[in-house]
Amino acid sequence: MSESAYNIGEGPATRVSLSLPEGTAEAIRSRVGKREFSAFISAAVERELRGQVLDEYLADYENRKGPVSEQAQQRARQVFDEVFAEEGQWPAAS
Repeated sequence: MSESAYNIGEGPATRVSLSLPEGTAEAIRSRVGKREFSAFISAAVERELRGQVLDEYLADYENRKGPVSEQAQQRARQVFDEVFAEEGQWPAAS
């Protein structure tokens, strides 16, 4: 498997095939319209990937340092968001 030159949310658009339950697809269309459907899906997938990256980091931290309180986890999410928002990029998912 080759390394990607792009991080989450970067690079040119690429066409992919996606199957969704009709009810889900209709809910998206009614919320954002047909023209913004792909942008909505892209944003949702990026949020999920970023959450997974943070979860992986927190799991690694706990393996090395011990349990992290819920309050510390929330603070870590806030710092994580702030740091990467300032840099304008997110790390690649593992």
